Amino acid sequence: MRKLIMGAGLAAALIAVGVYAGLVPAGWLGKSAARAERTIAAAEPPPPVVTASRVVMAEFRDTVLVTGSLVPREEILVGPEVEGLRVLEILVEDGDTVKKGQVLARLVSTALAAQLAQNAAALAKADAAIAQARSQIVQAQATLAEAKAAFERAKPLRKSGYLAESVYDQRQAAARTAAARLVAARDGLALAEAEKTQIEAQRKELSWRLAKTEVQAPADGVVSRRTVRIGAVASAAGEPMFRVIADGMIELDAEVTETRMPALAADQPARIDVPGVGWVEGRVRLVASEVDKTTRLGRVRITLKQDARLRIGTFASGEITTRTSRGLSVPRSAVLDRPDGAVVQVVIGDKVVTRKVVTGLGTGDRIEIKSGLALGDVVVTKAGSFLRDGDAVKPVLETAPRTSGVF
Repeated sequence: MRKLIMGAGLAAALIAVGVYAGLVPAGWLGKSAARAERTIAAAEPPPPVVTASRVVMAEFRDTVLVTGSLVPREEILVGPEVEGLRVLEILVEDGDTVKKGQVLARLVSTALAAQLAQNAAALAKADAAIAQARSQIVQAQATLAEAKAAFERAKPLRKSGYLAESVYDQRQAAARTAAARLVAARDGLALAEAEKTQIEAQRKELSWRLAKTEVQAPADGVVSRRTVRIGAVASAAGEPMFRVIADGMIELDAEVTETRMPALAADQPARIDVPGVGWVEGRVRLVASEVDKTTRLGRVRITLKQDARLRIGTFASGEITTRTSRGLSVPRSAVLDRPDGAVVQVVIGDKVVTRKVVTGLGTGDRIEIKSGLALGDVVVTKAGSFLRDGDAVKPVLETAPRTSGVF
């Protein structure tokens, strides 16, 4: 470019010298000057073509990435409440949905039924003993009344001398004996009633044990694991017979880096990618109050929307939305980081103007502009770092993507 301009200038100077010396006609000077100007104009390159885009409105989300495994929100361990009985029947399998009170398994109840029959006989015997004791009380009361009456009649006869002392003593002793027999009869009734109460308590225990030979679901849920086998002796020690996911609720037990833990809070929305299932919506239920000193990771529990395809133990990853906003949007590549702050190069007419901007949230390949630009402004998207204020450019607009809430 510079050589062409210098050559054209040198040719014009030589023509001028020739005209002055009379070697070149004077009319050639104007024609040569015009021709030189056209040469210089033709030698100037066109303005560079740059990729540009308009400032548009968009939705933005600040997210925290999480990874972890699917676990039950609440796992119920179901075991036998009656020890030492063999398993007779199993009515559910892994993955079955159960209701509260539904029978999961049955235990052998023959021995308990026999004990309950014996108890019924003992209870009938106790009722008979109580009836007998009450009859004895009635008899003792009648005997006591008769003895007291005889003793009362003996008192005036003794004073008048018509009754011997020995007869008086006999009647007095008979009255005392009848009173003692009444007390004994009443004690016998109390003892019989106590024995009946004991037998009734035993009956309640046997009835309860017999009822517990049916192992029932304590709440609605989904059976996640069945470990019991037919013929095994039921025992509360060791592995439970069934594991039930309460209400079928499954959560993601996730890990988060310690620097992102302060941004998390309960009830924040989340999207979890479960292999083989896809994206599942959820919400943060619990944020741990501590960070592991070794891994520098914190834990968060995310309750997932119910889906029969979810399986506990599955690895999953996703994101938690911590903040959202709606504002002006430009591609990330349009924002240039400089020592004095972020800038964006705006195309006004065919010239580049550099403006300072304040950025906000970023989603995907777009970033929010809080100040410095207006809706509809044209900004240089690519190659902006090679341009300076006032440079002429030819912008080529690219279409804003119709994703991530861009409008």
